[in-house]
Amino acid sequence: MFWVYIVIAYLLGSISPSIVLGKMSGVDIRKEGSGNAGTTNTLRVLGKKAAIITLLIDAGKGALAVFLGSLASQTCSYICAAAVMAGHIWPVFYGFKGGKGVATAFGAVLMINWKMALLLLALTLVLTALSKRMSVGSIGAAVGLPILSIFMENGFWPYALGMALVVIYKHKGNIQRLLKGEEPKLNFKK
Repeated sequence: MFWVYIVIAYLLGSISPSIVLGKMSGVDIRKEGSGNAGTTNTLRVLGKKAAIITLLIDAGKGALAVFLGSLASQTCSYICAAAVMAGHIWPVFYGFKGGKGVATAFGAVLMINWKMALLLLALTLVLTALSKRMSVGSIGAAVGLPILSIFMENGFWPYALGMALVVIYKHKGNIQRLLKGEEPKLNFKK
């Protein structure tokens, strides 16, 4: 039964609201803007309403996956957190090309330890506000996740480290643009 929850978590992660909303608007979100099927690119390409819907569904599927995994065991919930994020990044339903996993990871962490999730959200918001770049906030939160896990949810830290490394890797293009001073700032005009 343990593995069933992990498979369900991955399949939940594979549901992509940004891709669905894009198709409803006649757009392949993975071919527009940054090409990422996540909240920030949805904001840039489809506007605020679509971005909010994407954020809520992506975080919600992370939370749901961890909740389901917790029905089996705490360890299963930790593995489900990684599995739902993997599904978001490499979705089986969309040719294994999805988002960067940040909102989905946030929802998962929220269910694992809500205090840790809120600290990471605060870190994300501060870094994003200071830099005016969502990528800076996301990378900062990724770095903070395994560190906070050691102190706040010690059994989760190996999974948190893996998740953080994947998020940082998925942001390699952003990191290169940041180093060159070419990373675009957030635009809330839509």
